Parts: sequence; structure tokens; C-alpha cells
Amino acid sequence: MTTQVRTLHASEWDGWYGKLERAFGGVPESPEERGLFRDLTEIDRSIGVWDGAEVVGTAGAFSFQVSVPGGALLPAAGVTMVSVQATHRRRGLLTEMMRQQLDDVRSREEPLAVLTASEPAIYGRFGYGTATYQAQLRVETERVTLTLPDGTDGVRLRVVPPAEAVADCERVYAQLVAGRPGMLARQPGWERLPLLDPPGDREGAGELLCVLAEVAGEVRGYARYAVKPEWGSSGPDGTVRLRDLEALDPVVRAALWRYLLSVDLTSTLVSYNRPVDDPLLHMVSDIRRCGVQVREGLFLRPVEVGAALAGRTYAAPVDVVLDVRDAFCPWNEGRWRLSGDAKGASCERTTDAPDLALSVRELGAAYLGGTRLSALAAAGRVRELRPGALAEASDAFGSDVTPWLPHGF
Repeated sequence: MTTQVRTLHASEWDGWYGKLERAFGGVPESPEERGLFRDLTEIDRSIGVWDGAEVVGTAGAFSFQVSVPGGALLPAAGVTMVSVQATHRRRGLLTEMMRQQLDDVRSREEPLAVLTASEPAIYGRFGYGTATYQAQLRVETERVTLTLPDGTDGVRLRVVPPAEAVADCERVYAQLVAGRPGMLARQPGWERLPLLDPPGDREGAGELLCVLAEVAGEVRGYARYAVKPEWGSSGPDGTVRLRDLEALDPVVRAALWRYLLSVDLTSTLVSYNRPVDDPLLHMVSDIRRCGVQVREGLFLRPVEVGAALAGRTYAAPVDVVLDVRDAFCPWNEGRWRLSGDAKGASCERTTDAPDLALSVRELGAAYLGGTRLSALAAAGRVRELRPGALAEASDAFGSDVTPWLPHGF
């Protein structure tokens, strides 16, 4: 078999994307969704594998900025649209695309690469660690009450068409990005993603709605949702399907949750992506009635270890030598001295004796502060070489706010 891996030409996008759809089950996306991702695709960051005239593999990347502990926004390649046709599996094509892609990321001086995975088992061998988790909720709204902060009744709520509220919602979102690691600064065009609402994808629900929360005339929060009406033998049994909810303060957040849990003719609220430290879990009367399930969210790999570790701050003073293994990106191999605190950090090569030994995958998992190095050590994935170094580094890498990716890509 002779195959060729190369960058996509703009005229090839439709066939290339069609093969991606085939690899994910063959059901064509709606014209709205397909059109959005056609507009968002960065052609010069999209690659394919050709077997003759046939596309048999796809991969792409978006140019993102991701929030890291300390509030900085670091450049990150958002790896996406990865597929290999079933006829060409186990021939090294994925590895070849990952190789070309990470070399390109390095040439662009992006210290991080991030992705979401349809199959989480795939990407560990390429150095990606699970950096964020997300909570899925199924709240029995008729059996749960909320403890509300003072002032909740002073919040004004307005339901508006989502397209009319984009500017207000984006203004709220932008104010929150630096405060939670893992959030993506919204690049031009991405404000359209939360508005996607093809009728064929609603599965019996109504159109997407947006509720704005205002205080003294200022929009300080929003939620986008749809209602799926259902009726049982005892009456209405509808479901609120929450797409996203963001708020700038606890009072506004409480007002939005109270509204959503009180929508007429519904008994359930479902959300598939909330932070695992969502304040709602401390407002409800019975967490058992919230059906909480946790799954992985964002996978992250440092592409340039030194720049990545120096680009964030640390919750406690740290001075450790890390012995890093990275067979796929060998420029990261070796010993790195990380010195930092809440004000900043440096990370330089060193010949000093190592304090901790780990692979770049463990660094990716711990990088945003959502996974403790001590937990990885307990699983045998990090080795302590100097007594006390593990506790020091584990505390330093932590984040007071749990990292979270609000939406996929």
C-alpha cells in the first residue's frame, strides 16, 4: 500500500469531511453544523491520508488559547476531526498523522495540544493525559429544593431568542475564562457553536431558548436550554435540556438554577457537561436526586515542557527536578528544574539529580490542577525519588477551582 499524508486543499474539504462523517457512523451532519465547521476549519492545519485518489484518514487542529492556573491564556492546538477508515486500520496511519501534527504544533511555538476523545484509550500513547472532568446531571426537579442566597429575588430574568443575546452571553463568558483553567477563549466564529439548533437534532424537544439574568440593567448571567414535553399517566413529565449556564456571581447563578428547575410541565433537568465542583451540588436539598455521573473532558499534552510549565503559576512554592519521559516528542526527554509560586515560574533543563520521574502524559493530566500528582503516584504512574518532593509538587500543581472544558470542538 502506498499512501500520502499531506495538508488539505480548500477544494478537497467536502470529500475530506464526508470521510470523517463516514468514520463516525455515516450519518450526515445537518447543513447548519456542516456549514459551521466548514467555516471554522483551518485549512493549513488540516491533513489527510490519501490512498490514490481516496481519502482514508483525516486530522485537523484549531488555533486556541486555553486558560491555565494563574489566569494566563496559553496558545494551544485544538486537535480535532481525527479519523482512519476501517479499511486502513492498524497500518500506522494515525501515528503518522499525529507525528506530522505535533511537529507542526511545535513549529508554531504552541506549548500545548488539547483534544476531546470519542475513544479515550487511543491518545495516551501520544502523550495526552486526562486534564479535566465533567459532571453529567439528571435532576429530579420535583423532589429537589434549593438553598438560595439573599438577593435572588432581585434578579430580573428575560427569555429571548438565542441569536439576539449573543453579544451579552459572550461578554459574560469572556469574563469567566481566566478564572477557571481549561476554558477556551472564544475565537471569532466560535460564538456560533452554542447556537446550533437544527430541527432534525432536537429529538422531540422544542427550539433552543435563552434566559438572561440582569441586575440593575446589566446582563450578569445566562442559560441556554430546550424543553422536551412528555406526558405520563399522572400528568406532565417533561425534561429541561440544559446546554450551558454561566453567571458572574452566586446570586445570579442561583436565580438561573431556580428558574430552570421550575419550568412548567417538567419534572427533570438534564445536563451533559457541568464542572465537577458546580455550586449547584451545594445548593440542592438531595444530591442523590441529581443523578451525578463523572466522565473525562479535555485531554492535554505539553508539546514544549519548559514553556508549558513556565506558563502557569503554582498554588504553593515549588522547586523540583522532573525526569520526563516522552518517546513521541523526544525534545522533551530529560531533566527539567521547575521553580515557581503564585507569582510566576521558570522551567529549565538541568543536570541535577531528579526528584520525580514521570511521563509527559502524567504532566498533561496534572497540568491544569484537576488531577493530583499524588493520585497518579498511588497508581504507579509517578515515582518519587526525593522524599517530600511528591507532596510539594502535588500541592503546587493544584487549582482552587476545578478545571473544566465548557464545550467540545
